[in-house]
Amino acid sequence: MKTSLIIVQILVLYSSFRLDRGVKTYNEYYHAPAFAGKRPDPEALAVGKIIDSVFCPADPTQSYALYVPASGRGKKLPIIYFFDPHGDGALPLKKYKSLAETYGFILTGSNNSKNGNDWLTTEHIWHILYEDSKNRLMFNSERMYACGFSGGAKVAGYIALKFPGLKGVIANGAGLPDGTLPGDFNFSFTAIAGQGDMNMTDLIIFSEDLDNTRTRHHFILFDGKHEWAPENSMDLAFSGLQLDAMQQGIIAKDEAYINHYFKKSKKNLDSFYRVDLLVKAGQQCKLSISILEGLSEKEAGWFMEKLRSLQGNPDFIKQQAFYEDLLSREQHTKEEYIKHFQQEDTAYWNKTISDLKKKAGSKTEQAGMYSRLLAFLSLAFYSFSNHLINTNENSEAWHYVSLYKMADPANSEAWYFSAILHARENLGRETENDLLKAADCGFRDENRMIQQTEFRNLSPKINLSRVENRMRNTPNDK
Repeated sequence: MKTSLIIVQILVLYSSFRLDRGVKTYNEYYHAPAFAGKRPDPEALAVGKIIDSVFCPADPTQSYALYVPASGRGKKLPIIYFFDPHGDGALPLKKYKSLAETYGFILTGSNNSKNGNDWLTTEHIWHILYEDSKNRLMFNSERMYACGFSGGAKVAGYIALKFPGLKGVIANGAGLPDGTLPGDFNFSFTAIAGQGDMNMTDLIIFSEDLDNTRTRHHFILFDGKHEWAPENSMDLAFSGLQLDAMQQGIIAKDEAYINHYFKKSKKNLDSFYRVDLLVKAGQQCKLSISILEGLSEKEAGWFMEKLRSLQGNPDFIKQQAFYEDLLSREQHTKEEYIKHFQQEDTAYWNKTISDLKKKAGSKTEQAGMYSRLLAFLSLAFYSFSNHLINTNENSEAWHYVSLYKMADPANSEAWYFSAILHARENLGRETENDLLKAADCGFRDENRMIQQTEFRNLSPKINLSRVENRMRNTPNDK
């Protein structure tokens, strides 16, 4: 096993990372022969409901989810293109459709863009998605945005770097494509990360590096892990897009809206002061400065004064030093883990994972760091497992898949890998149970499962329809 090669792959990865009646009517309308070559009537769009799959005539293998806010009929609205790492275009739309109504944004989500695609494939998906949405929808071409989670965040960034028309990127849980240096981008950049996200530290560093550029950028933290941001955090990102558009002169400045943001941010700042979370108070000041600067100098100046006052506060200095020491310890611990990847020491990993889980579940200031370290190990074990399964090194693969399930038992991929290995041993019941657990954890790629050679060759056959039913009937908020 070429362990060093896999470790390099881990480091590269780490630096990143049901049709209802209305849908049927919609697709029948747009696929009707009489419609060919004609621009759709915006009034015929199904508004106020999520359409899971809008198929693209230019490439019938491609589709996207769509949500047009109920208030948007007949208007040229802003549009956000979402990219989920698993190709579940409807997932972010379901999470944020209420925000679409609040802000008047059209939401689309690619069903084809997912982890594992190369950049050439990504470009093709984008071209088809953009052209089809442009022909079907009335949207404001001056207000096109991209938003993605994990690998999807890198897709959103890649598209914005490659195709200038996008005015902003919301990068949730990962940054721009690997190797992208901070620069004067033609789009605003909003980074969002959970306190337990293994990519949080990378996003912090990249955002700080953007301070030395002319790129308008914002950084939002939430209490959570490596996941799509909760609605209240994405609400802040959407609000930032509105204020960015005002600052850029794309839409008229709305003093009432600016004042509303100012009061809301001030309220958040006060809440951090009350519980003596001064580092978070400083982060709130920096976020508000980044959003209000160049738009409302009075309000931006107010937060600058608060930040200067914090930076002279001995308690803040102490908390900030502790926070920076945590980040340094985190980096050192990762380096120690990398050394141990070169030996199959099960006892070491059992103890390490157990300790991390206990500490991550504590109510201490270090809990976020331990959650991030667990997520780092999950990504590492995924990389080892994937490589060893693909090279048919089953015995070694079992070692890392077992660690993967231990470190991240709610990760669907860990159970899917386990199912593959059980199928290779011709253990049908265990294979089916693993797939059911994968479905419970959010696995939704039916085509991948049906086409998996190990499951097709298993004798006796397993009940894949049972797994498919579990996929369809289990809510997916991963």
